[in-house]
Amino acid sequence: MSKIIFFDTETTGNTEKDVLCQIAYKNEENQFVGLYKPRIKIPPEASAVHHITNKMVAGKVPFQDSSDFAKIKKLFENKDSIVVAHNAPFDLLMIKKEGIEPKRFICTLRVARYFDKEEKIDRYNLQYLRYLLEIEIDATAHDALGDVMVLEQLFERLKKKIIEQEGVDEEKAIQKMIEISNHPSLLHTFKFGKYNGKRIEEVVKTDRGYLEWLLKQKLDGDGIDEDWIYTLQYYLGK
Repeated sequence: MSKIIFFDTETTGNTEKDVLCQIAYKNEENQFVGLYKPRIKIPPEASAVHHITNKMVAGKVPFQDSSDFAKIKKLFENKDSIVVAHNAPFDLLMIKKEGIEPKRFICTLRVARYFDKEEKIDRYNLQYLRYLLEIEIDATAHDALGDVMVLEQLFERLKKKIIEQEGVDEEKAIQKMIEISNHPSLLHTFKFGKYNGKRIEEVVKTDRGYLEWLLKQKLDGDGIDEDWIYTLQYYLGK
């Protein structure tokens, strides 16, 4: 029987060089949060988001050296486990750097985008969706455990929507969420930059060079923004 594990990481940043400094998870049995000393310094930009400072982790051990590591690795890599995260490719990359590779995952960001075919939602970050969907929960934003609590509620909303719209049971709904999560999202509208609000299919006709430049930036930057890389390659016919 599948076991759902909701998890989140807080990190030193969001590029390829960055690593985790906090991890939290919640399953049917318990909930856990751990703080660790990362291999690189936590920059002020990251601390401004999650409020974890270098002073707070000075006396901690690195995640891989902690007593928590083996337990979390065994739990996450269990063949029956399905890990759930918001923007899962990023969190999965962070724990992969630590030597943890779950076999199955669900990305609530991709599932949320799947339901928003007309892209009416302005943003898809977890806290924006929390307040947009009026998820009532006492949870601190950008704290790993607080985010996990919001994530669990968002997951339940999305699962219920699949069950109702597609007339399937809970097990098939979860399998559908896994299928959606395993494929990058195809985006249709710019939500940033000089073409904010414009359809990508229109921009490629008038300024193909911009899409070429943006794709190069995404690939050269860190290569972890799978949805935008997939989208740009799609519209550019690559």
